[in-house]
Amino acid sequence: MNAPQAALRADPGSFAHIRCDAAIPLRRPLSIMRAERSAGWLEFLYKPVGAGLAALAHREPGERLSILAPIGVGFMPDPARPRILALGGGVGIPPIVFLAQELRERTEFELFVMMGSEVPFPFDLATPARAIAGIPESASQSIALLERWGIGSRLASRAGLPGCFAGFVPELADKWLRASAPRELARTQILACGPEPMLRATADLAYAHDLPCQVAVEEYMACGVGGCAGCTLTIHGANGAAMKRVCGDGPVFDARGVYPTPSTSH
Repeated sequence: MNAPQAALRADPGSFAHIRCDAAIPLRRPLSIMRAERSAGWLEFLYKPVGAGLAALAHREPGERLSILAPIGVGFMPDPARPRILALGGGVGIPPIVFLAQELRERTEFELFVMMGSEVPFPFDLATPARAIAGIPESASQSIALLERWGIGSRLASRAGLPGCFAGFVPELADKWLRASAPRELARTQILACGPEPMLRATADLAYAHDLPCQVAVEEYMACGVGGCAGCTLTIHGANGAAMKRVCGDGPVFDARGVYPTPSTSH
């Protein structure tokens, strides 16, 4: 999608609010998967589920769309923790691709990506360039695009997809973290986007390994610009709990703000 001004300002974790069709009054929020600043375009990945996105899937190349973008606060990697574990699950995969695009030439960071899906991944897959300690042999495939960027990745699925770890992506991440030396854990942070159960499990993982963690959350929203307060979320901080808007204050928050304690099941 050509959107030169939005492409210049987009950050991984930010999103666009798109009018899918003139007959559908409410816009739909979509995470930005890639932005090419010099060429002025944005790329999105979505499933045509529901009337809005089904209508968007039928728009023709060259049509003009009304979009508000970029919206929200994206990921803010901490340079003091240069070893980044990035987790993306389902509809949370696009922001992690964008994160990889942005960090691929920032040599101060070391990025390792894990993605989970219950349907076939909509990317070309490849054989990883190198083995990774703690990763089971069953996780034998990676994302070809990330391999070309020099970024390691592994996949997880409970749907029996070939080349994938048979489980949830936080379970695969736990194996990798447990194989990491203490000095490496001290350099590690987690950035994650995905469905709520995955984010809850990721927050528990961060608690278990005493790691900082940022999560990109999803909420239903109407206006997307903070006016309707329809996407508020309770965030816990040093001064207690406060209601925050996912569209304007997020969608990326500190995991401990969203999940102030480990779950009882952990």
